[in-house]
Amino acid sequence: MAQPTPAPTAHLATGFVPHDPDALQRYRAAGVVDDAPLWGLLEDAATRTPHAPAVSDPDRSLTYAELAAAARRRAAGFLGAGLTPGAPVILHQNNSAAFAVNLLGLLRAGLVPVMSLPAHRVTELAHLAETAGAVAYVGDAPAIASALSDRVPAVAAVFVEGGDSHPAPPDADPASLSSDVDPGAVDPQLPALFLVSGGTTGLPKLIARTHADYRYNARRSAEIAELTARDVYLVALPGAHNFPLCCPGLFGALTVGAHTVFTDNPSPDNAFEIIERHGVTVTALVPALAQVWCAATEWEPADLSSLRLLQVGGAKLAHPDAVAIDAALGDVVQQVFGMAEGLICYTRLTDPRALVHESQGAPMSELDEVRIVDPDGHDVADGVEGELLTRGPYTIRGYYRAEEHNARSFTADGFYRSGDRVRRLSSGHLAVTGRIKDTIVRAGENVAADDIEEHLLAHPAVAQAAVVGLPDDALGERICAVLVISSAVAASAAPSLGEVRGFLAERGLATFKLPDTVCTRSSLPVTAVGKIDKAALRRALDGDALDGDQPADLPSVQ
Repeated sequence: MAQPTPAPTAHLATGFVPHDPDALQRYRAAGVVDDAPLWGLLEDAATRTPHAPAVSDPDRSLTYAELAAAARRRAAGFLGAGLTPGAPVILHQNNSAAFAVNLLGLLRAGLVPVMSLPAHRVTELAHLAETAGAVAYVGDAPAIASALSDRVPAVAAVFVEGGDSHPAPPDADPASLSSDVDPGAVDPQLPALFLVSGGTTGLPKLIARTHADYRYNARRSAEIAELTARDVYLVALPGAHNFPLCCPGLFGALTVGAHTVFTDNPSPDNAFEIIERHGVTVTALVPALAQVWCAATEWEPADLSSLRLLQVGGAKLAHPDAVAIDAALGDVVQQVFGMAEGLICYTRLTDPRALVHESQGAPMSELDEVRIVDPDGHDVADGVEGELLTRGPYTIRGYYRAEEHNARSFTADGFYRSGDRVRRLSSGHLAVTGRIKDTIVRAGENVAADDIEEHLLAHPAVAQAAVVGLPDDALGERICAVLVISSAVAASAAPSLGEVRGFLAERGLATFKLPDTVCTRSSLPVTAVGKIDKAALRRALDGDALDGDQPADLPSVQ
């Protein structure tokens, strides 16, 4: 059976903000732009080393030839099921070899994966699907898939890995599959996939990463990590995150033909056994997990001597923790600071350990432009704290279909306002000092405070709500919900932490957004213009017993 020929569709460009033509010309002249599709990274590796291991999980392992063949069959199956090239598809799956097959199959078919997280629930998925114009769901959560399809009728096709009530992701019959699935002409400057923002205002936004910029992201990250075909990369964080996906992650491994191993359980007892069994050489963690791993080296007997690089990012790694991890594992820490929107900073493998411990890295590309500005937008001197602004060959020029957000988040000349407070060291490395935007960074996840507040205000007992981040040794920041109880409700009827978490979970909020602490106040402090004064609120809460409510247990990172 002849396979349909994918070709980019014009609607992808609607709401997409491309690079400035002059900037693109500079990037092309510098050799950072190529005209190949993102999925070509797999095809190239399969040609070079077909019999080398490509991806593994606890249930199966695929060589590069097998992975390429599986992706082609899956691509032809998606097209045969009626999906149209260029259409966005929600990918919502736990870490596994199947995740890699589905992701690469979607790309191979000319479809555009929306990289949702396993922790996302219907509220976030529906928003992402409506914004992207998604027509299908591919994943491993049948109940969520059904609820999403009910809420967003345009998501008409549902494919559930291992599901009983929905068809599994389709494969073409190998006997009828042509030797190749022709992808048609690919515009490398159009979206290849959508990443999901951590969110600084409300629900997450879509980050359109192009074939060209993501190929460069993968290639340059692999170079800085000194990744080779002999490396084994462990995906311990959720694979849809930019960090384990392309920094260097799965795509970086593809660029050099390395072996990628997936686990959905990053606890030390499980992960350490995987490291020993597979000879893992590189992995990435958020600081909270890195702390746990560091402590576990004292009692877990596994041999971790193969591990040469432990990347830590997603939140600032404190200096004492960086020193302790190096002491426990043997000078393996690489600090990583960046954003799904683009800019990635790495400490280099040749950096002095003191610099690795005290900084969050230097921009990965010579073409990255970095400004650090004061509240009036004026550049500050090295060593002075300010807001980080950036633009470059792999940094977006605007969120997808989000004009209002773009007006706030980007300057007129295309710099992205990161919302991070940093200072630049004399070496060019950046030291992160905090956040400007109203965002809580909990265990590496960016959580928009007003997203939670909007849902809290729907509770019948809540008259006012403010959500703030409070310092936490394990989480980086814990989420504290401060409630003013309605006068119509007795004080004794104020909802407990468990009740608040249950209420928000029932409303479809992702698990990593659920408060760790809930407290009540008779009123909230306000600024001179009547806005809730969160700085004053944090000062008042810092060190309080928080009305006896204890922080919720740290969930596994999913």
